[in-house]
Amino acid sequence: MTGRVVLFPTCVVDTVAADVGIAAYRVLRRLGYELHVPEGATCCGQPAWNAGFADEAATVARTTLGALEQAEGEVCVPAGSCATMIRVFWPELFEVVGDHDASERAAQLAPRVKEFSELVASHGDELSGTLRATVGYHHSCHMLRELGIEEPPVTLLTGLEGCQIANWSASQRCCGFGGLFSVRQPETSVAMADDKLDALAETDAEMLVGCDQSCLLHLEGRMARRGQKLAVRHLAQVLDEAMPG
Repeated sequence: MTGRVVLFPTCVVDTVAADVGIAAYRVLRRLGYELHVPEGATCCGQPAWNAGFADEAATVARTTLGALEQAEGEVCVPAGSCATMIRVFWPELFEVVGDHDASERAAQLAPRVKEFSELVASHGDELSGTLRATVGYHHSCHMLRELGIEEPPVTLLTGLEGCQIANWSASQRCCGFGGLFSVRQPETSVAMADDKLDALAETDAEMLVGCDQSCLLHLEGRMARRGQKLAVRHLAQVLDEAMPG
């Protein structure tokens, strides 16, 4: 037994992409973890925080903080943006609203919070599988720029037999989603997504893979509009399908 892990699915996965949460659960179980999904964890509060509604964000985050800190083990989050909110911005959020106790508790929780690929990649040779495809990997903004996680997901993909990573010039560019940014600035958001997808179309990629379901939903939606046919998968789904058993 590797140990205990608290799986926080995120509200996006929970409401519109349950298969991603199930895949993450299955991968972690195969690696030997004892898993717990806390019922009281809902949203990290990032949408309200990014929109400037600190009090509302803190109300939501405080509930999730209570659920996560009571559970034993590392907290695995299958989304770079949500992992960033919890690990980096929760202490600041609670300080802004004057909740110093919650800020200290959030700071104590932060070292336990791991993004999905970060946690899985720490197992190195324990993970194996097959994926005979060329993949375009999307480096999501929060995960790359706030958490500094660049190599783990790529290492996991290249470790799969038959998997090739497309040389994609736009792999580290923002997809244009940005939560409410895509709602408030739709023209700019679409242009940013199309910029990435134009670059992806110039490669031999057969699949688009990422670690943030919100980014993948945005890009998949644009591909549907453009008639661009490409499989879109979260890394957890790819590993779940590739791993034996």
